Amino acid sequence: MQVRILASTPNALDILLGTKSARMRGADPATMTEAEKQDHYRYMLDTIKSPFEFVDYIFEISGVSKNFTHQLVRTRTGAYQQETSRALDMSDCETITPEGLEGRALELFLDGVADANCNYANLIAAGAQLQDARAILPSNMATKIQAKFNLRTLSETAKNRLCTRTAGEYQNVFRLMRAAVLELHPWADSLLQVACVATGQCAFPRHAMPTEDKPGCTFWRPWMDLRDEKDELRKVFWATDLTTNNPIANNGKSI
Repeated sequence: MQVRILASTPNALDILLGTKSARMRGADPATMTEAEKQDHYRYMLDTIKSPFEFVDYIFEISGVSKNFTHQLVRTRTGAYQQETSRALDMSDCETITPEGLEGRALELFLDGVADANCNYANLIAAGAQLQDARAILPSNMATKIQAKFNLRTLSETAKNRLCTRTAGEYQNVFRLMRAAVLELHPWADSLLQVACVATGQCAFPRHAMPTEDKPGCTFWRPWMDLRDEKDELRKVFWATDLTTNNPIANNGKSI
């Protein structure tokens, strides 16, 4: 598999800081020192995340399976263009072999793929249309897709798709996407973290918590189980009258 960034928002950090300045009448990012930029960026990490929607990335992801892309496009806030199997002859299409197969299971898989490819060619030779013949091809057939995400979407998706609960191919792809973004924008590191690192909470507790029947996730920590504390806080919250704070803008920040 291969992931590369085709395009991204120019001057992304200045764009982000500019959105905050627009809200808070702060300084123009062009007048800030690098230290001031980093200070204001760290402040933004603890505020509303809508400014991060102003930074876009367009990825080209190739050498992946259609099973993976079916999962990828369920991130509905992305935009996608995928290689078509309806109008292209897929006779020479590769099929991605799952990493977990070995021994007899691997032999059976490869035999099945060979049969499917042979039957595809036979259907074409018999006059079947490409769009009909493709129905016999393996769902793990190799494909290529272009996808556009904003930084806020990437940040939220990272919490789940870097997790061990996610299929291995998707984890690998997202790690490559993350690496490509950080090569351009190292400051985005804290935004592209798995849920347990980003929030201190597990995205899939039932998967991660150890039980008598399963060892649980390698990265699970007992302090992540806050069910009792959250239940206590829930009762206090809903037993309290509505309250609000009184934010005041000062030097581009809300205090």
